[in-house]
Amino acid sequence: MKEAILKAFGILPLNIKRLNGYENENYLVTAKDAQYIFKTYPSTKNTFSLINAECLALIHLQQKGGCKTPIPIPFISGEYVNTIHINNQEKCCRMLSFLPGSFLGDIKPNKSLMANLGAFLADLNQKLDGFHSDAIRARNYDWDLQNLTLNRKHISAIPDPKQRRIVAYFFQKFDLLVSPYVPELRKSYIHSDFNEWNVLAEGDQALGLIDFGDIVYSPLINEVATALCYLSYDKDTFFDWTTPFLKAYHKIIPLKKKEIGLLYYLIATKLCISVCQSAKARLLQPENKYASVSEKNAWKMLHKLLILNPISVENHFMQTLGLSKEKTVVLAEKVKTRERYFSRILSISYKRPIYMTGAAFQYMYDGYGNTFLDAYNNIPHVGHSHPKVVAAGQQQMATLNTNTRYLYDLLSEYAALLLQKLPKKLNKVFFVNSGSEANDLAIRMAQKHSGKQTVMVLEHGYHGHTQTGIDISEYKFNHPKGQGQKSHILKTAIPKEYKGKYEDKDAPGALYAKEAIEQLNRNENGLAAFIAEPIVGCGGQVPLASGYLKALYPEIRKKGGLCISDEVQTGFGRLGSVFWGYELQGVVPDMVVIGKPMGNGHPMGAVVTSEEVAASFAEGVEFFSSFGGNPVSCAIGKAVLEIIDEEKLQKNAFEVGKYYCSLLRELQKEDARIGDVRGEGLFLGVELINDQEKPNTNLAQFLKNELRNRQVLISTDGPADSVIKTKPPIIFTKSNAERVVSELRRALKLADKKRFLSD
Repeated sequence: MKEAILKAFGILPLNIKRLNGYENENYLVTAKDAQYIFKTYPSTKNTFSLINAECLALIHLQQKGGCKTPIPIPFISGEYVNTIHINNQEKCCRMLSFLPGSFLGDIKPNKSLMANLGAFLADLNQKLDGFHSDAIRARNYDWDLQNLTLNRKHISAIPDPKQRRIVAYFFQKFDLLVSPYVPELRKSYIHSDFNEWNVLAEGDQALGLIDFGDIVYSPLINEVATALCYLSYDKDTFFDWTTPFLKAYHKIIPLKKKEIGLLYYLIATKLCISVCQSAKARLLQPENKYASVSEKNAWKMLHKLLILNPISVENHFMQTLGLSKEKTVVLAEKVKTRERYFSRILSISYKRPIYMTGAAFQYMYDGYGNTFLDAYNNIPHVGHSHPKVVAAGQQQMATLNTNTRYLYDLLSEYAALLLQKLPKKLNKVFFVNSGSEANDLAIRMAQKHSGKQTVMVLEHGYHGHTQTGIDISEYKFNHPKGQGQKSHILKTAIPKEYKGKYEDKDAPGALYAKEAIEQLNRNENGLAAFIAEPIVGCGGQVPLASGYLKALYPEIRKKGGLCISDEVQTGFGRLGSVFWGYELQGVVPDMVVIGKPMGNGHPMGAVVTSEEVAASFAEGVEFFSSFGGNPVSCAIGKAVLEIIDEEKLQKNAFEVGKYYCSLLRELQKEDARIGDVRGEGLFLGVELINDQEKPNTNLAQFLKNELRNRQVLISTDGPADSVIKTKPPIIFTKSNAERVVSELRRALKLADKKRFLSD
């Protein structure tokens, strides 16, 4: 190589050192009076033209003066790019001057340096104005933010499905919120790789910028987004480091509101491109560690961005640059608008309502820039806006959506996938649109099958808002404003262990079952069904006492009734140790009712039953649901099941739920007002009591609203509304659980203080 360099450039190398590189080979060449960077590339026509264009850009910058960038060194023949035979291989080569200084990644930065870097990059971008290259304009480069689509195929190379979902989410957001505006953005020639290993600095001064290999003709704001991405992704605080850079850049090149509005998603997308390229490189060049040098920081930053409300980022940047924001949302006006169109019977959560504008996985965003940790919403089972669910719905909606009187594969495919999760006995599916509708249908089927009308229900149970659903929901019909218990309803005690009548007895489940059996024996009207949730949600997250269903189910069947398990809240792996709640009791029901998490927010419900029950129901009037089981619903439901398996979310619910419960029980030891911590997996309840060990409704309401103020969403339930219930998306993490318990601890201490002050 020494001879080749001497022959080509007239430079006698004293030493040649191989440097890190991504797609090309780089060498530090030390000569008698100077140092150089020698770069080699695969010899192709396209490579030649691009490298030559890059050299012309560097020459343009030198002609503008004051730019601290490498200078192309011409060959003896006068060209800046040529081919050389090295080790019997033809290589496309060039030589650049060597810039002294330390890489930004090797020094401790300060805010003054960040400001100088902003000014440095803006100056460079200004000086690139007036440069022109057809080769660069025609470049279709996968690192260029405007060419996001070129990276989609690399998502599959990311080994962790939980990481894949983050990338897919931001790609979807780019398509929705960025792509439509790209044609309107001002374009320029940009460096496009302003990272810590390309920037040279010392103290608070920028010394230079190297590696123009990513130069593209792209929206100018992409330059800023790339710089902000790399300058902050290894920092603990995002705004502290981005603010001085942005202010300094804006002072030289004023940014527009539309550009600022896109920055959050552009930064996230650049990070996503980076991890996609790292995954690609790991497959193609597993030995090249340099290709993945930024990966760890990129993932760290992506997780941080999910916690940042996009509105808060936009507002901060707008304020930083002295730009006016859009008109502030007035919450009272939003409430008034709602009340204009809806009855007050449709309640709003929390004393201070939340105006929600977006959500991602376990985080929800309000219109003021706040991010809420969602420890409450069990309907977005696999996470808000999960990209696989979104894509499934979008694609199928664009293809076919019709009713079940036509033949389409998705109906059978989804049914088969769902039935794989259930006992062989339960092999017939009836799709509807909600858990309420499913429970209504289940009772109708049971009454047809048995020829009887009586339904046994649990105290405090809730099974939906249809008339039949209310009839079988003691939580509703026994409410002070309720319609009262119908004659065909047989109510039995909730088999609870905490503060239950058999709390101090062995086998309380069997004793509660004995009571229910005695009621059955006194009933002279026969029995259609017994319906119960495995964990009674509105009863205060109360698990059925162990052994209860095992003792009761045989007696229900002896009376000709069907055993119905309402899994609308407890199904689909939420409980961790089991996929369905009834499995906790070691029984198999005659019907399983599902809903809510089934569609991750898309309206879906189903009744799954046996061949025998389905056959008797078929003897009656035709059953039909216009939208139950439609292709879009099936595609979404199928995606949810696939995600649960791919991301091992049942296991996650088990592990995180166990940890979450342990943290709550530690808190219980600290605070006597926590009477009980109960539940399974990520379906937990915390019962609050007063000094007399009675339900502490006031404290529960205070904590619910105080946690809301601390941007953590939980709710309350139970007969006295004294039980904190937490049932988050099952992607919840241990750190999420730690935050909930930490904020709950602080709120309990604040409750003490407020009581002291009031006294």
